Amino acid sequence: MSTKILRVVRQGEVFSVQSQKAETGQIQKCNIVLREMGGSKFENEYACTMLGNLATCRFYEGDVVIATLRFSTHEYQGQVFQEILLTDIVKVNK
Repeated sequence: MSTKILRVVRQGEVFSVQSQKAETGQIQKCNIVLREMGGSKFENEYACTMLGNLATCRFYEGDVVIATLRFSTHEYQGQVFQEILLTDIVKVNK
């Protein structure tokens, strides 16, 4: 896992997905794009997934946050995909 200070680029809408781990069989999910701090739009960006209660938190373009990211990969039909799960996020007061 990695903890970073990042800026919010955009956040998608919350939606439900099926989950065997959730009591109700569904879990909330939301995608968010975060960019490393720096002087340009060409800094590293991360397309992350937020799950559960974290997915219902709302952030806006330009918000500065401290976020913990978990990087993993999985294989599907012979192809390898990288996933970035956002496990914790806190907005930095401006």
